[in-house]
Amino acid sequence: MSAAVEVGNKVPDFEAESTGGTVRLADLAGSPVVLYFYPKDNTPGCTTEGQDFAALHAKFRRAGARVFGISRDGLKAHENFRNKYEFPFHLISDKDEALCGVFDVIRQKNMYGKKVRGIERSTFVIDGDGVLREEWRKVKVAGHAEEVLAAVKAL
Repeated sequence: MSAAVEVGNKVPDFEAESTGGTVRLADLAGSPVVLYFYPKDNTPGCTTEGQDFAALHAKFRRAGARVFGISRDGLKAHENFRNKYEFPFHLISDKDEALCGVFDVIRQKNMYGKKVRGIERSTFVIDGDGVLREEWRKVKVAGHAEEVLAAVKAL
């Protein structure tokens, strides 16, 4: 893959497996797309973030947007996580880090004093023409879903 996408540029078409089947960016043309990358299923911050997006899901849909959560967890873990918290949107499995690479979200992190590679919590809004319009990196969960919804409504 080439360099990470930048705001104002077209996002390369991608195909990824999700809890709802294969997701292709090209199939979502005409609708804003929200991709939120999170480190791991069933962890406190990631659960709260998912619940926040779920609570606003009807408003995202009224704005025409499609929301997807993405992590490196497998589909089985995603199914369990999604069902446990009744998320109304699908979760994309990026085990091979292909999408993580496109959006440049893998970072060296400290976990209990050990250096590990992991996903830096990040969110991206792609407009109906496939152009990256907004990005948030090093996301703090509190209030984030509301901020993303406001950006979608402003498209």
